[in-house]
Amino acid sequence: MKIYTKTGDKGQTSLFGGSRVSKDDSRVEAYGTIDELNSNIGRLICYVKEVKILDFLQKVQSDLFVLGALVAADPGKANLKLPQLKTDVIQEIELEIDRMDSYLEPLKFFVLPGGSLAIAEGHVCRAVCRRAERRLVTLSQLGEIQPDLIIYLNRLSDYFFTLSRYVAHLEGILEKPWIPEK
Repeated sequence: MKIYTKTGDKGQTSLFGGSRVSKDDSRVEAYGTIDELNSNIGRLICYVKEVKILDFLQKVQSDLFVLGALVAADPGKANLKLPQLKTDVIQEIELEIDRMDSYLEPLKFFVLPGGSLAIAEGHVCRAVCRRAERRLVTLSQLGEIQPDLIIYLNRLSDYFFTLSRYVAHLEGILEKPWIPEK
């Protein structure tokens, strides 16, 4: 099987279920941003050393494939066999946030992204995750999207923020506060 099909050469692609849509369709934009997030997580994994974090990030990557499949599905096709997000994934993210947060000083200021490659990439993942969330909100206003998918991405962006702070803690790097000019 060839990787190129030439069916998208005129700016259209197929949703899961067969419908053809423009490549700038809100649904395509949403699952494309989820894919971009997943790719950034792959890069983040290259910089993280703690096994517990690595295992969790790989689980998140798998969950994002499920999320992408749900978003890429043709809403007009009711009988599609789609994977489902497990009901406890949001709680798992919250537990992991709480675990990492227990090692951190309370946040008293806005944090400038950076300090190491892992910290910076965690912040990139947070920002892309927020964009993916915004794309799902747009999609939810245009058609049906499961509310849990938006909640999942909202919580996941919180995870990446906390992860960036936690990695700074592990690496012994002081967080740089944002100090507005007077």
